[in-house]
Amino acid sequence: MKRHQLPLLIFAALLLGNLLLGFRVYSAEAKAQGAEDILENIDMMMEVLQLIRKNYVDADQVKANELLQGAIAGMVMSLDPYSNFLPPSEMKQLMEETEGEFGGVGISVSFKDEQLVVVATIDGTPAHKAGILAGDVIVAVDGRRLIGTRLDEAVKMLRGPNGSKVTVTIQRPDVEEEFSLELTRAMIPLESVAGVKVLPDSSIGYLRLTQFMEPTAAELEKALKELEAKNISGLILDLRDNPGGLLGSAVDVCSYFLPPGQVVVSVEGRDAGQNYQEKSRDGYKFPQKCPLVLLINGGSASAAEITAGCLRDLNRAILLGDRTFGKGSVQNIHQLSQGFALKLTIAKYFTPSRRVIHNQGIEPDIKVTMTPEQYLQLIKTPEQERYAIDPQLQRAAEVLKSFTVYENIRKGKVKAEAVQTPAATDDSGAQSAERK
Repeated sequence: MKRHQLPLLIFAALLLGNLLLGFRVYSAEAKAQGAEDILENIDMMMEVLQLIRKNYVDADQVKANELLQGAIAGMVMSLDPYSNFLPPSEMKQLMEETEGEFGGVGISVSFKDEQLVVVATIDGTPAHKAGILAGDVIVAVDGRRLIGTRLDEAVKMLRGPNGSKVTVTIQRPDVEEEFSLELTRAMIPLESVAGVKVLPDSSIGYLRLTQFMEPTAAELEKALKELEAKNISGLILDLRDNPGGLLGSAVDVCSYFLPPGQVVVSVEGRDAGQNYQEKSRDGYKFPQKCPLVLLINGGSASAAEITAGCLRDLNRAILLGDRTFGKGSVQNIHQLSQGFALKLTIAKYFTPSRRVIHNQGIEPDIKVTMTPEQYLQLIKTPEQERYAIDPQLQRAAEVLKSFTVYENIRKGKVKAEAVQTPAATDDSGAQSAERK
């Protein structure tokens, strides 16, 4: 085993030298933060390295770079669920997700209360077809319990070659026993704008944003112009089960509904000098006279919450559905050497009225709750037939029809006595809608 001592000793010496150099450079900042014990912990790291070098049974299989990468990953893991040390393969996957296509089972996940929670499923994917719902907790993957597992590790377990199988064990809220589902992995093409249509027996437009990606703004502009050409009297923008995505995409989407120069979101971190605001931009504008309702639920997260919070705070939209997920922190991607990257939480989002999104979520103006059984029924129903069994969408249509009736009466287009106001309740089994 002696033949392995020299490389490890050189590695340990280089590591100690670099750490000490870094410590001297940042010692003033460390003391200001009350972190004088950093050097003691560096000494402990060196003790561990020496013990590995001298005593580890498979020392001939130990690679210095893997030890160091493991130490970095552990350091980042102690921060929060959204900060990750990304090896080159995971960095590539992250870029594929934001550009429009990736492999997997079709779910977005996040840690909440130390549990791996499904934020959203993507229509038409293996997870969606199997009936996995936003809010489900994944407790195991292929029989391995996820207690103490990092977010990036859990995501890696869910991914795999196209056509390969993976078994996920689910704990569903309000369901006593866990259950398992076998999924077949597939390529997941992401269509960020879906379901564009005019609702039956109305002049109300509808479209669904599935995620905020690079192509989203252009796809949305095309869909909005298509609906405009049909002379719609109101618009329902469905953000349910939208896990978020790119901040710039959310700003572009909000810009279509706002005058230029309006604050969309404030981004604030430790360094006040680096805080900034994103404002609505010039370009295409959807008609201001056309009323807007956004559908939200517990699967609406991140950029979807920014969009909902912005358009509500600026009185451009009404929110209907359930409270959103509550993911309002900002991650930056720092490119490192050798293809590695650091995804680091650097700030938090605030809506125009200074509402905190992170861990709070956004409450709807009109609360309409759907049961897991109702969501499952929606999943199993073709897109063109969902309106008849979707209580949240039906209630949104009622709100817009009522507004249209009001406007038509105000403008003298119809007489009040000739109008029947839509009922405020439905017989779908959903809980009663309440105005906040």
